[in-house]
Amino acid sequence: MTKADIIEKVCEEVGGFSKKEAADVVEAVFELMKNTLAEGEKIKISGFGNFVVRTKQPRPGRNPQTGDEIVIEARRVLTFKPSNVLKSALNDE
Repeated sequence: MTKADIIEKVCEEVGGFSKKEAADVVEAVFELMKNTLAEGEKIKISGFGNFVVRTKQPRPGRNPQTGDEIVIEARRVLTFKPSNVLKSALNDE
């Protein structure tokens, strides 16, 4: 599903929105989520799951082509943990 598909579904499901207004709403939600995560805050959506930014420490690695040892830099990664409601929906329970 693409962002355009999400905009289309919002427009259909909610009603009363033009496609432009639905696009603005979807963009605003994504922008808010992006800014919140960039600040290092957690996003918890009840019935859906948690988005959390984690910091990974530098660690030794290996270049698979040459076999040379390298250091994989420290970085921040986004993780998602689905809620039990979403897990149940995915497994038809």
